[in-house]
Amino acid sequence: MTSALTLAIDVGTGSVRAALVDGAGRIVTIAAREHDQIVPRFGWAEQRPADWWAGVVASIRSVLAEVPDAKSRISVVVACGQMHGTVLVDADGRLMRDAVPLWNDKRTIDLVRDFERDNAPIAYLAESGNPPTPAWPGFKLAWLRDHDPEAYAKATHVIMPKDYINLRLSGEIAMDEGDASCSFLMNPGTRAWSPAMVKRLGLDVSKLPPIRNPLEILGAITEAAAAETGLATGTPVLVGGADYPVALLGSGTSRPGLVSDVTGTSCILTLIARAPLLDPDISNVATVEGNWGPFVLLETGGDAMRWARRALHEGKESYDQLVARADAAPVGSDGLFFLPFLTGERLGTHRNARAQFFGLGAAHGLSHLNRAILEGVAFAGARHLKIMENASGQKIERAIASGGGAKTELWLRIKASIYGVPIVVPEEQECGILGCAAMGAVATGAMSSLDDAISAYVRYADEIQPDPAWHERYSRMQPIFDKLYFNSQSLYDDLDALAETQLQEG
Repeated sequence: MTSALTLAIDVGTGSVRAALVDGAGRIVTIAAREHDQIVPRFGWAEQRPADWWAGVVASIRSVLAEVPDAKSRISVVVACGQMHGTVLVDADGRLMRDAVPLWNDKRTIDLVRDFERDNAPIAYLAESGNPPTPAWPGFKLAWLRDHDPEAYAKATHVIMPKDYINLRLSGEIAMDEGDASCSFLMNPGTRAWSPAMVKRLGLDVSKLPPIRNPLEILGAITEAAAAETGLATGTPVLVGGADYPVALLGSGTSRPGLVSDVTGTSCILTLIARAPLLDPDISNVATVEGNWGPFVLLETGGDAMRWARRALHEGKESYDQLVARADAAPVGSDGLFFLPFLTGERLGTHRNARAQFFGLGAAHGLSHLNRAILEGVAFAGARHLKIMENASGQKIERAIASGGGAKTELWLRIKASIYGVPIVVPEEQECGILGCAAMGAVATGAMSSLDDAISAYVRYADEIQPDPAWHERYSRMQPIFDKLYFNSQSLYDDLDALAETQLQEG
């Protein structure tokens, strides 16, 4: 008897991936189809949902071709996708705009600034669960209302990228709690649309789709979708989830006390907690298993190393050589600190933060600078983690690292020693795909719970323990880093004023 398969779909910013996953959580085959971003103006970022769908069709057909009997073995289809891409559709599921603003689109910045000027955090945090940012679909929908009133008027629903794929697959519309929780329109207490936030942003609540649990069956593959994809008509389709919480699940970050550290260009730190943390500097996402993921984002994570390679080494040394240099410097870089705010901060009142080295002395060299960069990103992350730990009352037990930064052992040793907890790295880095598979296994009854599915599916490489001597030295440095961070804030507006004056002088 052949075993059942889950078809997992991940609609990312750079590509669509489709994978067949077996009952042991192993990826049997995976295929990807890239798609482009459109940048019509500085700060804007768009994609065409039609390109997502073309990628889904192509990648599904590719994996079906690899496993000839897969069509009859697929028990469920589960999709996750990039968050915040604001898709308008009419009652027949037709797109009202050819291209949609993505998560990294900044066109709503003026709406966000106006909102922050007119509303104190106490007035909206409990209703929205989040501080305002240009990423949130609530602001994107308000922008579309003002700048494309015809499309806004004709639209019957606003949905997210994976919801559009689900619509094309099943003909049904819904949004999962993860995507909804980061819309700036969902009340975290009720997990329902917030009338107060909808009114505050001047939106039409009738355009917001039903919010459903990601593990629920949304519908089934339609005849039209079957003809395009090669899937069997009637195959169940789950509500699915936003890629971020689904990847948290697929990395094993699924119970309070666990932290996710995803270091790519940026660094996203998430603490699993029982409830959202209502703080102007912390965002919150509803997780698949029913908890919350308070998170902070350092705009500069791995990008600090990219900057160092360009600015300090003129691009002449590889990243491995930079890390080797850093490893040659002593722990703590002989008192040299680096504040890693090369592109400012995402949230709070100091988005105009700057990067800096502090404590430079004649004895410092390039190795010290390189190590201070790695340590600075970790110190900045630890500062946020301590805020979340204190606010939640949840002591951190372990960090789960993924992204490009998880491939640098020295950086993991530094982080483990600064965070003061062990760090593990999932063997399977396709965490979104694995999270989809776990959801599918529970929805079909193949697994009794998400905990069981994750225990069976997620495997880790060696655990990296904090080095006691490193931890002791870093513990003495962290308060200085924190003081430096706060004392520098008074200078950022002065730097902005100086830059403005120089611009006017030409």
